[in-house]
Amino acid sequence: MKFRKLTPAIPKVSEIGFGVWTVATSWWGIKDQGYGIQLLREARELGINFFDTADVYGKGLGETILAEAFGDRLKELVVATKFGYDWETVGERTGHGELPQDWSPQAIRKSCEGSLRRLHRDWIDLYQLHNPRMETVRSAEIINTLQELKKEGKIRDYATALGPDIGWFEEGKVAMEESHYTVLQVIYSLLEQDPTSKLLPIAKKEGSRLMVRVPHASGLLDGSYNPTKHFDKSDHRSHRKELWMQAGLEAVEVLKTMLSKERTLAQSAILFTLQPESVATVLPNFTNKEQLKEFIASIDKPAFTEKELGAVRSLWDQELCRKLDQPFADSSSKPTPIKQAAA
Repeated sequence: MKFRKLTPAIPKVSEIGFGVWTVATSWWGIKDQGYGIQLLREARELGINFFDTADVYGKGLGETILAEAFGDRLKELVVATKFGYDWETVGERTGHGELPQDWSPQAIRKSCEGSLRRLHRDWIDLYQLHNPRMETVRSAEIINTLQELKKEGKIRDYATALGPDIGWFEEGKVAMEESHYTVLQVIYSLLEQDPTSKLLPIAKKEGSRLMVRVPHASGLLDGSYNPTKHFDKSDHRSHRKELWMQAGLEAVEVLKTMLSKERTLAQSAILFTLQPESVATVLPNFTNKEQLKEFIASIDKPAFTEKELGAVRSLWDQELCRKLDQPFADSSSKPTPIKQAAA
């Protein structure tokens, strides 16, 4: 494993981290908590030291599962969690709809104390706003509260996680340039290059660091997407438009002809997200031990060449951006074929 600096206040993090939502919710097919704990422990044995979770995952399970998996050893690892959703005072979540959010100083402190208790730790390494809107990103009151928590030693640093889905360029720009958040969590992949590709120059200028999630575009780039079933409503990927996924499958076939055969497509997807110098870590969705080994082995595979990067960007600019970066409002329409861009 290789490691990169996230912030000066936090130990270096593994280039590949573990997004805990895959083992703390049932959205990715893992319903056996014992197996989830096994995956977490094996990830640590294979060199991962960075675990990204949230208080809302599994209504607290995303944090308690880490404490159960590692016990006192959790203090040796780097843990990022998130806050902002009012999940303790509302009823059951409906589908993948968003819960209400509470960004008051009182709610932030209450959330922090709850996370510390569930993690069995005295501090949180990275405390992230969970899917904030523009008003929240600009809030001086929130930043002041986070700075107070940092001075009190309850958090080492803070960040913002953009979402819940692709987009949020303006929020990311303001977070770095105006509110001076030094870390952003974003979506970025071979099939979803914007808006993160536009945030990268800003991150470089501002000295901000990025954490990348969904590098495999909801299973399109790791082979786990099954077009014959398109997943049921309990699976997180069911929120994806089926025609978007069909267009993505076409693009995958083109990408296979463009990228080095010395890596699997899943490994290429990870290395692509790690190529920018502003990216500190990538968070694949691990659902089994085979994926753990394959994805972590990416680190030892050949880096992207300039020719590959150029071809990938050209394909995005000329075809994928037009086809994938748009909603398919008419469910009866079919995507037009994707042509291969010149390498």
